[in-house]
Amino acid sequence: MDRATQDAAGQVPDDARRISDAPDWLYLLREYYELYRFSPAGGSDRIRAHMRQVREAVGKLVKADAVLHEAGPLDKPVTGHLSRALDEGRADRLAPMVRAIEHLRPALRWQYGYDKVPKGLARKYAFAEIAGPHGPVISADVILGLVLFAPGCIYPAHAHAGLTESYVCLSGAVSENDLGVFAPGSLILNPPQHMHRITVSSGEPALLAYAWTGPRVALADQKMVLGRSRVE
Repeated sequence: MDRATQDAAGQVPDDARRISDAPDWLYLLREYYELYRFSPAGGSDRIRAHMRQVREAVGKLVKADAVLHEAGPLDKPVTGHLSRALDEGRADRLAPMVRAIEHLRPALRWQYGYDKVPKGLARKYAFAEIAGPHGPVISADVILGLVLFAPGCIYPAHAHAGLTESYVCLSGAVSENDLGVFAPGSLILNPPQHMHRITVSSGEPALLAYAWTGPRVALADQKMVLGRSRVE
């Protein structure tokens, strides 16, 4: 794709702002590529295939010098725990990615993703998109982001219609569906329609990177469904 071709945002003007104009976004994308290149797949062909799909999509964004559309920073109550989460992450092997996130901290737009946030969750959770159909880095083929949980957070059971999701733990520790503990460097894969509930240790916040893959129409209209009912 060159500067005159069409991408997820539609027809792109030649003077559109690009990730090369704000290199911190470019460096973070490179860290996502490395994350999905070198994270262990545990012998799982399904996980390995997802990791390849993510890094191929990220590689295309870097090669295309993707369009950048920054809507401005936005904080939520949980971002009071971000400094601690970043401090803890800098002590791990994923420190280069954590430092790349820290450089972009003033530009991150933290959101809830729901019209009505479940009771008790508003102070303990938020996410910030890095790439997707709506930006900041415009992408039609993958959604990348960060999710921050406060200590003791219980994120209700939810699913993603038509999307495959992965989390990579950057700091702290979480459990999914009470089946194992995921510490920094761990990857969790959630296939489409898979209900999953996340709990966080009581002593520390948790910072996770995530990636969503799936059909473009599903990525453009991503929705999370809370509850235990079947996802349509």
